[in-house]
This record gives sequence, C-alpha cells and structure tokens, in this order.
Amino acid sequence: MSSRPFANLPAGAMGPAPKDQWPELAQLALSRIKAGGCAYGDIRLLETHNQSVRAEDRRIANVGERFDSGFGIRALYNGAWGFAASADFTPDEVERTAERAVEIARASHMLMQTPVKLADEPVHRDRVKTPFKVDPFTVSLEERCNLLRNTCEILHQEKGIIRSNGFLWTQRDLKHFASTEGTVLDFDLLAVGGSFGATAKNDDDFQSREFSVPFIRSGYEHITAADFVAQAPRVAAQAVEKVTAKQPTPGKYDLVLDPAHLSLTIHESCGHPTELDRALGYEANFAGTSFLTPDKLGSFRYGSKHVNLIADNTRAGAMASTGYDDDGVAGQRWPIIEEGILRGYSTNREVAGAIGEKRSRGSCRADSWSSVPIVRIANVGLEPGSETLDSLLAGIKDGIYIEGLGSFSIDQKRYNFQFGGDAFWEIKDGKRGAMLKNVIYNGITPEFWNSCDGVADRSHWREHGFVSCGKGQPGQSGWMTHAAADARFRQVNVINPKA
Repeated sequence: MSSRPFANLPAGAMGPAPKDQWPELAQLALSRIKAGGCAYGDIRLLETHNQSVRAEDRRIANVGERFDSGFGIRALYNGAWGFAASADFTPDEVERTAERAVEIARASHMLMQTPVKLADEPVHRDRVKTPFKVDPFTVSLEERCNLLRNTCEILHQEKGIIRSNGFLWTQRDLKHFASTEGTVLDFDLLAVGGSFGATAKNDDDFQSREFSVPFIRSGYEHITAADFVAQAPRVAAQAVEKVTAKQPTPGKYDLVLDPAHLSLTIHESCGHPTELDRALGYEANFAGTSFLTPDKLGSFRYGSKHVNLIADNTRAGAMASTGYDDDGVAGQRWPIIEEGILRGYSTNREVAGAIGEKRSRGSCRADSWSSVPIVRIANVGLEPGSETLDSLLAGIKDGIYIEGLGSFSIDQKRYNFQFGGDAFWEIKDGKRGAMLKNVIYNGITPEFWNSCDGVADRSHWREHGFVSCGKGQPGQSGWMTHAAADARFRQVNVINPKA
C-alpha cells in the first residue's frame, strides 16, 4: 500500500471554487437577496471530506472516501423563508440560486399565517478551527487497516468468538458563512471516532460486546490514546462471559448507569423533548413533539434535586461546539434542568421569542450545504455530583449495573421509554457481581429522573458524541455530545425482552 492515505482514490481540490473566492461569491449572493427586498439572508458555502474504514472478521470489508461541496442560501421576505442550494460555484449560478431563494420566500409569504421574527444577534467576524495534534487525513490507509485487522485478530483468539468488527471514521468541514447583517465566519472543523466489537455464540444464543471511541472534535491522537489492541482481550472475554450469563428475573431493581449508557438516555429523554420547535408542536417527524411544553418552563419537576442537565455549546471537543451555529449565533452555556426543574430549551433565532428570550441559544444546524438549518440538540450533559462509583454501589442490596449503548424505544412525546445497554452486571449487597444479559428497563421520563438519588463526581465524568441523530423531513443527521458520570436510579422496572 502507498504511504499516502487512500492513494487509490481520487485526489485534488474538493470544490470547484478556490476558497479565496468564497467571500466574493457570498457577497454576490447577499447583494441579490437585498435587491429582492428581503429583511434578512445568509449563505453557507461548504466542503466536506469524509473517510472511513470498516473491518469484519479479520478482513477489511470497506474503505470509503467522500468529497462533497455546495452552498445553501436562505432569504427572509416579510417573515417568510425561502431556501435554495446548488453545487455549482460559478458566479452566475450563485446569483440564480440567491434569486431562487428570494422567489421561494415571496411565494411562501402569500401563505404565511405567523410571520417569522428573528431574535437579535450581534455581528460576528471570526475564524474557528478544531485544535488537533495529528491530522487524521495524514494517517495512511495501511496504518488504519492494520490497526483494525490486528484488533480483530486478537478478538478471535478468545475461544467462543465467532464474529468481529472494527470501524474508523473522520470528517473535515470547511465552511464560509455570511449574512446580510454583516456577520462573516470561516470554519475548519475536524472530527474523529471509532469502535470495535466481538460476538460470541453459545448453543443458540449470540451476544456481543462493543468498545467505542466516542466521536469528538479532535485529531487522530484520540484514536491512538484509546489503544484498541490493549482493550481487545477484555472485550472478547466479556462477550464470551455475556453469552453464558443468566437473565434477571423481571421486576423492580435499583440501577447504576454508566456515562456511555446515560448519554443515550439523556439524548432521547431530555435532549429531544427540550428542542423548542418540538415543544411548540412545529416539528413532529422522527417521533417528534414533546411532553415538555413551554407552559412547564420554570415550574415542572422533571427530576430529583440531583439532576442538573446543562447545555454547553462552548465545551472544547464536543460535537456541537462549532463556535457559531448556522444562524451565525455564538455558542453558549445554559441550564436545561436545574435541581430537577425545567429551565431551558435548545433554540434558534426563529423560535427563541416564543418563550420570551431575546437571543437564540445557538442551536441551529444543518447537516449539509443542501439542507435547511433547523433546531438541533445542544451538547447536553448531566452535571457531576459528590458520589463515587463505589458509594453508589454500596447503597444497593439488589440491583443492576448497566454499561454502554444498546437498543431503545420512546414515544412521540418522549414520555414513555425503554432502554437496553451493551453490558450488565448484577449488584448484590453493594458489590458488582456476575455478568447478566438481555436487560431491558422501561419507565416514564419524569418518574425515572425523579428516582435518581446519586451522581458520581467529576473524576467519573465522560463524554460521548453522536453523529446520527435523526430529525426533520427530509431527514437530517445531527451532531452533539452528551456527558455524564455514573448515576443511581431507584426501583426501575426491568422487563423480559424475550417475553
């Protein structure tokens, strides 16, 4: 293999227009928007470079590389939006696309019942670049393939392992944003992630164990630090142990949930229901709407006093920490749940005023140049408490410890749910005991979070990024990070998934 990464795939410039021409093209579009009588308009010019490698059963199953570029233009005419996009960066096409966005906005105005009013935002001029030590695009394909093959080989050394998998992923986004208000922003955003796993068989049962390197805005050093090869023997051994483990008897159990598992619970039962467009009833796709309606703001008891869920789009490395969102709003930190009480939502400039806020929280993002920016979940994390993992376990006579991501199901209002995990252990008399399998718990969101009576301290706090959060129609994939420390929940209903 060549030392140049992905040497057998097309190289060269990603986009048809040099980056130094982007500001001129952007201003050309904005001048057309203003000439069309619009009160506001913006343009995002974007180039995306994505690489991935997948391994299965000691072999490389897939190598992927994708280049994508284009621009999207929004125009706001008398309170109505118009949007148009194109992959042709020529000046004539930029002008035509801007005029098309204005035309759509004018047509939308004819049917508009409630005009859009944007919350104010200061003018920003800035450059944002993800800090990193090792650019993943300089790491050879050979090195990445060897890492995954070696990991799979180690997994298969454990007797009972019948399948293995591995995955490495990276993406760079170069973006130029400009608005008619005078904001001009340039972005060079990088993200990496990876995972591997093993499947064991015993009689007619199959069980898997996964190891995840959470998606993060960083360089390849994040992958190196995870040390796949060192972790592989433990993962394989636990997969074998899991397939011979017993299932718990259905009933009420005290649960201790690890940070990786809580990241999904937070995402589904807090992140989505506190997207304000859902809470207002504007968004009903992908199990949309929410039980956390605005009339509950400031008074509804979502959880116990131990539950503090904070949105933070300024936290370094987190997936939604891009400096500014696709409204041109600067990243912020604010409470979502404070000592169990509903305090805030993720908003954009369009909906912030509906709850009396004068400024957006900066949670408006699109997943590509051809997508319309929409409200997305912020980086929402459970604030650390004062416990340790040992002290959380010590308070349990009969319970279950759950680690990692698994299956989930939740209703359209994010009220009734069930969650699984990746690995499970029984807790007996304050100690973690034998491994379990097929653990599923269900509940009602506020009842579940009100059963939380302890959260571990910051030394146990971990972050887990997501890149496949579905929302919208046509569907988009959102990026965000959820963080937590281990937490304890009392008398949660565990069911039999085989029943």
